[in-house]
Amino acid sequence: MVSAGNTGALMAMARFNLKMIEGIERPALAGLWPTLKGESVVLDVGASIGADENHLINLAAMGSAMARVLFDIERPTVGLLNIGVEEVKGLEQVREAGRLLREGHFPHFDYVGFVEGDDIGKGTVDVVVTEGFAGNIALKTAEGTARQFAQYLKAAMNRTWAARLGYLLSRQAFRTLRDKMDPRKSNGGVFLGLNGIVIKSHGGADAEGFAAAIDMGYDMFRYELLAKIGESMARDLQSSATAHVASGAVS
Repeated sequence: MVSAGNTGALMAMARFNLKMIEGIERPALAGLWPTLKGESVVLDVGASIGADENHLINLAAMGSAMARVLFDIERPTVGLLNIGVEEVKGLEQVREAGRLLREGHFPHFDYVGFVEGDDIGKGTVDVVVTEGFAGNIALKTAEGTARQFAQYLKAAMNRTWAARLGYLLSRQAFRTLRDKMDPRKSNGGVFLGLNGIVIKSHGGADAEGFAAAIDMGYDMFRYELLAKIGESMARDLQSSATAHVASGAVS
């Protein structure tokens, strides 16, 4: 299923028609984010608002499973988006999730700690975990910044004849830059946690952007990502439960 409609309505319909994967309370919207090193998985980018430590750990398990399959990485690196890299910073739920991820033994990903907003574009980690409110703001800010930069560049290239000549001489490089910064190329978020393939396209996407979302859904079906994600998540969620039990025993 691919839709460019309201995210909340799409999620409600998907949850009504599809069951959740065992151990997951609510779905998360995961997107592919272009970085200086390639691409990263970022989730949640808007499926729901707010997250406790349990949900954040579930996001880490789901996101790493997706990265493992899409990027062919045995142990993806995972970071929690925070206002600083120090362990004492951030909301209590984020700090607690960070502690459990550090102390847990997760067989399919390596937790590297907190990451900040500028780390997303750098490609510091393969998977960036955050709750949906912050994730959606980060996503739309990045899309707006890309369009703003493109407008600045276009205006600068048309200011003088010398600038236009420089553009003609470097047009292939500018085309490459445009393609890398084009939000349509990465359009399409995957609802993870559902026993089905559901892709959310950006509401303002044009034909090219919507086609990219369809391609993502086709790839998920062709490579059986849903089955592989479900299989690999089971072990990581078991490790999460073990970390909680150990934490309770210590406290």
